[in-house]
Amino acid sequence: MGFLRRLIGREGDSAPAPVSSEAGKMLPAPSRFDVGWVTDVGKVRDHNEDAALVIVAAHDGDEGPPSFGLFILADGMGGHRAGEVASSLAARVVAHHITRQSYLPSLLDHERDASQPALTEVLVDAVQAANAAVSKEAPGSGTTLSCALVLGTQAYIAHVGDSRAYVLKEGALEQITQDHSLVDRLVHAGQLTPAEAAVHPQKNVLYRAIGQSSVLEVDTHVRKIHAGEYLLLCSDGLWGLVNEGEIVKLIEGASSLQGACEDLVAAANGAGGSDNVTAILWRSPLG
Repeated sequence: MGFLRRLIGREGDSAPAPVSSEAGKMLPAPSRFDVGWVTDVGKVRDHNEDAALVIVAAHDGDEGPPSFGLFILADGMGGHRAGEVASSLAARVVAHHITRQSYLPSLLDHERDASQPALTEVLVDAVQAANAAVSKEAPGSGTTLSCALVLGTQAYIAHVGDSRAYVLKEGALEQITQDHSLVDRLVHAGQLTPAEAAVHPQKNVLYRAIGQSSVLEVDTHVRKIHAGEYLLLCSDGLWGLVNEGEIVKLIEGASSLQGACEDLVAAANGAGGSDNVTAILWRSPLG
């Protein structure tokens, strides 16, 4: 049941041509999400415990909802039973909950009213539902999960574990999420340097993950992604092997977002490929 395939994203590398109406009027080209994603087993593992799930939707018409993107990355915990089951199940539960609670209602009423829960609350409830599902259906397993709900240029992020969400702007990566790992906690406490943490024997030990406890704290972030900026979700199989400068170089040097994701995975594999590696990359429209 492992994800032993590469997930290829479709992206709008260039704006589609305008469409002529029956009266000869040129209609505006449909708005599109420019997104790419790849998940790969790496060079050492015999199966892939990462899962990626991408949903995009756009409406061109009268009083429609804003463009919608849902990007989910889950990294099944190595050493636990059925990590690939946990990651896939968690991603699907989160996607089901968020689309049902946020996007589907907006198709008929795109203005959220006071009776609807805040979007960050929707994301937290979705991750909590995933935690309950994994605990019930795959006891003993676990997974990280980072997801981003993008409406227009506003990103709502929920996060548990040590997969990461970054924003790339002005040639630099900014890490949005915080790793829920023991070594990251020691770094913040001043007991380890980042360099020491990178080679620490317990660097993969998490203190917060889906499926590990009935009580789960979920981090949330709200961030506007300005025109031309990138949002990157990736598993530790990427950020643990490829430094931030190289990640920036590969993204900015690629001819497409899908190509950038493929280059990132290739770089991780070129650095040893010791873990499964997944990257999801979205770029905010230039306008």
